[in-house]
Amino acid sequence: MTTDTPARLLTLLSLLQTPREWPGGELAERLGVSRRTVRRDIDRLRELGYPVQASMGADGGYRLVAGKALPPLVLDDEEAVAIAVGLRAGAGHAVEGVDEASVRALAKLEQVLPSRLRHRVATLQAATTPLTSGDGPSIAPETLTVMASTVAGRERLRFAYRAGDGTESRRLTEPYRLVSTGRRWYLVAYDLDREDWRTFRVDRVSEPFATGARFAPRELPTGSAAEYLRRSMQRHGDAYDIEVVFHAPPETVAARLPQWLGPLEPADDGSSCVLRATVSDAVEWTAVRLAMTGVDFRVRQPTQLVESVRGLGERLIRATGDD
Repeated sequence: MTTDTPARLLTLLSLLQTPREWPGGELAERLGVSRRTVRRDIDRLRELGYPVQASMGADGGYRLVAGKALPPLVLDDEEAVAIAVGLRAGAGHAVEGVDEASVRALAKLEQVLPSRLRHRVATLQAATTPLTSGDGPSIAPETLTVMASTVAGRERLRFAYRAGDGTESRRLTEPYRLVSTGRRWYLVAYDLDREDWRTFRVDRVSEPFATGARFAPRELPTGSAAEYLRRSMQRHGDAYDIEVVFHAPPETVAARLPQWLGPLEPADDGSSCVLRATVSDAVEWTAVRLAMTGVDFRVRQPTQLVESVRGLGERLIRATGDD
């Protein structure tokens, strides 16, 4: 009989987190306890916030259902390795949909992974080559996890940085947010040596080090890290403004574009919408991104994007062999 209550609760929780209903008798047999003890353990899990549902019957069953909040999960070795590998693969490139929350999750998971599992994750990732990859620069997942942990913990971050012109420097910062633009990761932080806010391309960062020194968060001038990044790119000439009319409702188009591009404005006719955004991607990539929405659209500006979309369309027509 299992007398270690915490260990028994963890085993019970691991069983309940599989997508099935467990008869009380089977749980009692698995745990080596009485059905009465199983009922008491179920009550303890409910007190801890786990929404365990019981079914009526001669051998009433239990299963874990969706609740209002996400309680802690119990993962076995294989599940933990699978999640870590997936998060690391996504974090290596600024993939759309893999934002700061995903990187924070990776940082938390790798912090508690036993050394044997961390080794398995690293070995598996080193031995595999993805069929496709992002078109942005690759980033070591460890760099992102260190940064994410310092953002979440309000901990000063030191790193080496290579500027666009090749100049190298050492930076001591108070990290504020990580921002993904779809192809690149950026860090918005307060630079202590320069006594001002700065943005840093994460692919140009090396040797990130969490100093352990805590800080009180400062107020960002723009209030939004994404807005600060947009203005920073405009100042440095790394971005350009686009204006595109989509012949579809805003909710349809929004589901097919990355959130960082900003909100869509409904047009007067109610069946169209307008996108006004600042982007730093190559115009060729922006043209492809717009075409991939699967919605009819018209580019108003800039001229180079109009020409790029026209050229893309002509090449696609030629590819069909239709003269």
